[in-house]
Amino acid sequence: MGLTIGVDVGGTKIAAGVVDESGRILGRTRVPTPADPQWAVDAIAQAVRELKEQHPEVSAVGVGAPGYINRERSTVIMAPNIAWENEPLKSRIEELTGLDTVVENDANCAAWAEFRFGAAAEHDDMVMITVGTGIGGGIVLEGRLHRGRFGVAGEIGHLNMVPDGLPCGCGGRGCWEQYASGRSLRRYGREKAAADPVAGKRMLDLNDGVAETIRGVHITQAAEEGDPLALEVYAEVADWLGRGMADLAALFDPAVFVLGGGVSDAGSLLLDPVSKAFEKYLTGGVHRPRAEVVLASMGSAAGIAGAGDLARTA
Repeated sequence: MGLTIGVDVGGTKIAAGVVDESGRILGRTRVPTPADPQWAVDAIAQAVRELKEQHPEVSAVGVGAPGYINRERSTVIMAPNIAWENEPLKSRIEELTGLDTVVENDANCAAWAEFRFGAAAEHDDMVMITVGTGIGGGIVLEGRLHRGRFGVAGEIGHLNMVPDGLPCGCGGRGCWEQYASGRSLRRYGREKAAADPVAGKRMLDLNDGVAETIRGVHITQAAEEGDPLALEVYAEVADWLGRGMADLAALFDPAVFVLGGGVSDAGSLLLDPVSKAFEKYLTGGVHRPRAEVVLASMGSAAGIAGAGDLARTA
């Protein structure tokens, strides 16, 4: 199979591109995600048709969608940000475009792209962790995307880390993403600056002295300047990430962990303390082989490239 189209469906935008067999994106388009869930299906189809007109040789479509996707890679069981429920997305897109279509979880698509073309391309076993507002991820074992019996494996952000801990949007309490995500980074920064305005002066200065609305960019800038309290905020997020990664290593024993998502843009500010925390909490410590911890390399192209490549397995 030659060219395919990969679609990355987000809560605010739908991005699509023509993907070749080496993961290169030859043409792109993007449109806002309509509020109406059925209009969102039409918007995906329109983006696909637009790219198909430019590249008539395209033979299949891969759609990376948020939420739970069934084992058959055809139906969005639930996607809260788009209000899809049991949406037969595969058949709808095929009807509207005439192209064979595969539907996959968006984080799985990004993980597959890093496995096939990016930071984990030299390994057969990897776990990708996307650290953004929440935590997502994807797992590849022995060269195959691990989807589980029902198709919904990889929801690692909802590992229960703290029994009866902070409430999570999933309805549970104490989920990993409540302690190790971009949302957590902001919360820690705000709490620490409010508790100690002298130590938090740099973060406060970057936000006109208001602790309650400090954002990730303020914390990151202060940390890059060497501010001790901002570095402490990053260390707290990294410690929680390392804890969860140690648990995942005990389960899956991957060769490499790939850190992606918006928070990973901080580079070594996150990577270095995460690597140390992972080593600290890893079961068996120095007596067992240790997975590499690396930053994702595909950036915003990962969702499109991964979806397009997974379409080749339709």
